[in-house]
Amino acid sequence: IYPLPSLIAFVCSLLCSPFPFLQMIEKNADPEEVLLSYLRRKAGLTGTKYGCGTGGCGACTVMVSSYSGHQERVMYPFFVLSTTRWIFLNKAFLKNKSLCILTFDPCRHYTVNACLQPIVTLHGAAVVTVEGVGSTRTKLHPVQERIAKAHGTQCGFCTPGMVMSMYTLLRNKPRPTMEDIKEALCGNICRCTGYRPIIDGFKTFCGRETSGCCQNGGGKCCMENGTNGSKSNSDEESDVCPKCQISQEFFPMDDLLPLDPSQDLIFPPELLIMEKKFSGDALHFQGQRVSLVAPSELLHLLELKAEHPSAPLTVGNTTIGKDTLTYLVIGPPVLLTCLAGLTVGAACSLSVLKEELEKAVAEMEEERARAYRLILQTLQCLAGKQIRNMASVGGNLLSADSKYDLGSVMAALDCTLHVISKGKDFSSPDFGKTSLRPNEVLLSIDIPYSKPWESVAWYRQAQRREFAFAIVNAGMKVAVREGTDIVESLNVYYGGVGSTLVKCGRTCQQLVGRRWGEDLLTDACRFIKEDVDVSLSIHGGRAEYRKTLAISFFFKFYMQVALEMRERVGKLQITLVSEAQPSADPVGHPSMHQSAFQQATGEAKYYDDLPPVKGELFIFMVTSTRAHAKIINIDPSEALKMPGVVTCISAGDVPGANRRLFMNYTEELFATEEVICVGQIICAVVAESREQARRAAETVQITYQDLQPVFFTIQDAIKHKSFFEPRRKVERGDVDAALKMAEQILEDEIYMGGQEHFYMETQGLIAVPKGENEEMDLFVSTQHAALTQEVVGTALGIASNKITCHVKRLGGGFGGKVMKIASLSAITAVAAHKTGRAVRCCLERGDDMLITSGRHPFLGKYKVGYNRDGTIIAADIIYYSNGGCTLDESSFVTVLHMDNGYKIPNLRGRGVVCKTYLPSYTAFRGFGGPQGLTVIESVLHEVAVRCGLPPEKVRDMNMYREELCHTHYKQPFCPTNMVRCWDECLERADYQERLRSIQLFNSANRWRKRGIAAVPQKFGVGFSKGFYNQGAALVNIFKDGSVLVTHGGTEMGQGIHTKAVQIASRVLNVPMASIFIKETCTGNVPNAAPSAASFGTDSVGMAVKDACEKLMRRLKPLMEKNPRNTWKQWVNDAFFQKISLSATGFFMGPPTNVDWEKGEGAAYYYFTYGACCSEVEIDCLTGDHKNIRTDIVMDVGKSINPALDIGQVEGGFVQGVGLYTIEELQFSPAGVLLTRGPSQYKVPALCDVPAQLNVHLLADSENPCAIYMSKGVGEPPVFFGATLFFAIKAAIAEARRERGLGEPFPLSSPATAEKIRMACQDQFTEMVQLTTGSTPWCIQV
Repeated sequence: IYPLPSLIAFVCSLLCSPFPFLQMIEKNADPEEVLLSYLRRKAGLTGTKYGCGTGGCGACTVMVSSYSGHQERVMYPFFVLSTTRWIFLNKAFLKNKSLCILTFDPCRHYTVNACLQPIVTLHGAAVVTVEGVGSTRTKLHPVQERIAKAHGTQCGFCTPGMVMSMYTLLRNKPRPTMEDIKEALCGNICRCTGYRPIIDGFKTFCGRETSGCCQNGGGKCCMENGTNGSKSNSDEESDVCPKCQISQEFFPMDDLLPLDPSQDLIFPPELLIMEKKFSGDALHFQGQRVSLVAPSELLHLLELKAEHPSAPLTVGNTTIGKDTLTYLVIGPPVLLTCLAGLTVGAACSLSVLKEELEKAVAEMEEERARAYRLILQTLQCLAGKQIRNMASVGGNLLSADSKYDLGSVMAALDCTLHVISKGKDFSSPDFGKTSLRPNEVLLSIDIPYSKPWESVAWYRQAQRREFAFAIVNAGMKVAVREGTDIVESLNVYYGGVGSTLVKCGRTCQQLVGRRWGEDLLTDACRFIKEDVDVSLSIHGGRAEYRKTLAISFFFKFYMQVALEMRERVGKLQITLVSEAQPSADPVGHPSMHQSAFQQATGEAKYYDDLPPVKGELFIFMVTSTRAHAKIINIDPSEALKMPGVVTCISAGDVPGANRRLFMNYTEELFATEEVICVGQIICAVVAESREQARRAAETVQITYQDLQPVFFTIQDAIKHKSFFEPRRKVERGDVDAALKMAEQILEDEIYMGGQEHFYMETQGLIAVPKGENEEMDLFVSTQHAALTQEVVGTALGIASNKITCHVKRLGGGFGGKVMKIASLSAITAVAAHKTGRAVRCCLERGDDMLITSGRHPFLGKYKVGYNRDGTIIAADIIYYSNGGCTLDESSFVTVLHMDNGYKIPNLRGRGVVCKTYLPSYTAFRGFGGPQGLTVIESVLHEVAVRCGLPPEKVRDMNMYREELCHTHYKQPFCPTNMVRCWDECLERADYQERLRSIQLFNSANRWRKRGIAAVPQKFGVGFSKGFYNQGAALVNIFKDGSVLVTHGGTEMGQGIHTKAVQIASRVLNVPMASIFIKETCTGNVPNAAPSAASFGTDSVGMAVKDACEKLMRRLKPLMEKNPRNTWKQWVNDAFFQKISLSATGFFMGPPTNVDWEKGEGAAYYYFTYGACCSEVEIDCLTGDHKNIRTDIVMDVGKSINPALDIGQVEGGFVQGVGLYTIEELQFSPAGVLLTRGPSQYKVPALCDVPAQLNVHLLADSENPCAIYMSKGVGEPPVFFGATLFFAIKAAIAEARRERGLGEPFPLSSPATAEKIRMACQDQFTEMVQLTTGSTPWCIQV
């Protein structure tokens, strides 16, 4: 019926072309294809990254520009054809509403998530990707230059998305404020940097008056005040602003490219012409599975809905996602005004609504604007900027998920929905239902003005302050009789406490006519308790917390209204230790990451960015849906019938051994006889495209027979005595005897949850058979290329010398790309071997989280003997870790870290790995260190509480302090630098003065409390398995003088390549620009150790140094003979004299090892020290917390690159913030991982970074053990997130003490909002008593 149109759009991709927009014409555009896949696979633009596929990370951010030539006409903005066409409806639909005419720029620029944006919505639009912003081949854009020079890239995977968000902001607002920048970036996640350097680079676009330049609150810049850019050591606040301090030592700003808006790309003229010729006809796009119709008139839409009532109506596609599309409508940015209030079109985007409300409120009387300010407050916290640009008001209100925030606030404000269908038109105040009748369409929403003597409020609590779904939200409005406190009307709505929006009708009815006082509050809480019925098995869990929040929110509202009746908002700092290094010597200076510019332009290639290999296939894993079951049958018959499917592989297709061998422990590649966890790989489907492989994998039928036992928790494993061997034990002194002599005994336990790696780049590879001698190349994202090579060779039954692994870079690793990627590589290689074609594997985010698992959950049980003065004389600690279904690397963790910095004369630690039916846990940054350190810090904290002493005093008195000390496993060390870090941290943090201020704050605030905590750290660097402490490198010098360095380490954001180049530059005495590192390759450097344990630079750096020194010894005679020659001349002389210009370097590390029979040995190469102090504030009614300030002092020895080391400290700390406060893995009672993406699993965002973050490198520190006296620093900072945990616990203790609740009280990690709230026991928590018996939503494993 409808002519199939050609999709016409322009994609800006290459600035090197005379006209940078590429005209893209798709004659048969598939409605199901999203922009991300189109850009990467058809346009070949790989700068836009896949991070999650759900719009939750921002890695796929692009800018869309659209144009309308009708901006001067009055528009009824409810339904339009696409982002570039505005449809004007007959004024008969206006129903006598008085209109206001708004003008705006006809060309609109906005960010979108390419993973959600269907390409058919871009008909007539211009798309700008990171490649189109700037290029190293032509010219960088200032945004790209500044994020690179500010060291805002580490792994670089998130960088293109960050660049696009900031670029779009500058297109719309060339002089943004800091708030503008934070809003623009709120939809972008970074797992590496800690965000500070990103903000540092971008805030240079702000005017000085808006950038938060000076710490002292404004005035002249500190550089103009005569200061030198270094932080003073006095107790007074420094006059130096972070921006100028960084400009002096960290981020040179004297040669930055200026921002020139006149050079911005123009909107393609072809699209302007096409817009003017637009005929107004409907569009119809037909795909293989679905069709999409974009009606041009409202009547046409209503006819379609009457004819196809089950077809969904979609606007932004942020809720429906990529699974289904049928009808499309988009709304432009116009509000209609009438006497009673404002009317907004249902298809209006959330961003446009926010912008227009801000304009309207600015011209409105304050009394009438209260409701609109409340909606603006809601919109600020709702999703990220990209989602708000796409999502519609109507879609948010009509979603079946009550956690969406607009519903509760608009219902409370007495908004009405204007609903139409064919032959029917009516208004409805009912926000309780989550969907209309199938043939109905939401046309608009009327939002009334606020009235005198009305009070309105909106509350929400989420896992993260921004860019996170609410656990519970609430909208409330009360109107009192003028001049009195008598309630005339009351609205209370809750989202997140049921399957739909909950109206507390009985509560509101009972309270009308009563005075707003304490009696009303008491009854209201009782009524709400009855109105809000939260099932224990509610989707998302946290039933008791949700009900408590409902009551607490009303209490907050009560206090707010009472106050109104009576009466009728950070900075980031960094300090660098100056290095007395010659300017020509690259070592010791903050050199920029070697790939920073390429990362900022999208030119940096990751494994999935590599161009398709001819005949390439795609593989998708089929995983177990049962935790413990016998496999009866695998039936791929339906999958094999589907289009594009080539084969299905399983254990029978493995030509070699179906196993991965590690430390004499084997693990199956494909499950054969039985499965032992949900997510275990059973088979895999290979097809011509990703989508075909994914859809076919869903049809594979696995028949199971359930087996017993099946359990998932540490407690159940202890009950079943299900443990892996070996069990580890270390003991110092006579613990049993000392416990008998102690004045006091403490027995307690602390639980610490696991953590997902959430590297931005999911795991995967490309396996390419070479076609002869069974050779195969693997382009793989791994931290341990040698292990991957070995496992693939074993699976294929061929020698390792025929398997070559290439690793260009990783988009983050954190320990998670060591073991599991080897198994995935072997499976993919088997598929390539069977088909004889290249096979690409790229795990989707949910599958990555399900299959690969993460950091181990831990239960630490301890018995401690101590004296009344706080001295600990004995401790007996058992560490139970949940290892999952296989041992993996679990035997390496924890007991060696258990003493931290404390000299406990009698200390015993036992490590037990529990075997459960969960996916196997694996290495994660710090690898057992954070868990072991947290348990001993819990011991110190609880002893201090019971002794009535300040925790820092108990920590101080128990520290190692002698010049020569020994760990509990008898390794000697000197704790001097640890003590220095501790003392300096307390001094720089002004600990004692702030402690007094906190005490005053707590005494003056009933429902908000603050806490502060400080911890020291001693962290062992290197592998306890000594054979891993080795490094190798290959250095080649070419006749033109250029140098190629290859080593065994992998670049994953830590800057190992950059440091290797610095080291080579120093030894060879050539500029860093003359040195290049291409990739990590097993064909060049064999048998390399994994890049892990904070040991990469130590091993690789020494090997590079060794190779370069060999070359310099060969060249030395030539240099001495012809001292005036250039480097190139010396190199050419060597060539003609047949002197080898290639050298291997090797580093044989120390013989670390532990004799577990004796419980002693030199477990580590050396120790990295540090100390951290953090202050937090908690909301006792909701459990929300705010990270106010963190001070870190870190001993990194003599830093090779302070910029990279600072980045590791900040990034590690922010990852620790997630570990200890936000990141919570949830498993169903059946062992199914429920948190399988950024919508359910929250990592820290920009809003979670402390308002003030001060990082200091310990001065005058040298480490004779390592390369150029430096120290490894990648892992230790993660533990510093524990300072927030213990500060939160201190704040909770203050709240409990005020209510007469004594210590102690349990608090497990992470200290989520739920745990904080429920620990702050009060009259509201006592009211909530849930009935037991129903199955809980999730379990604590």
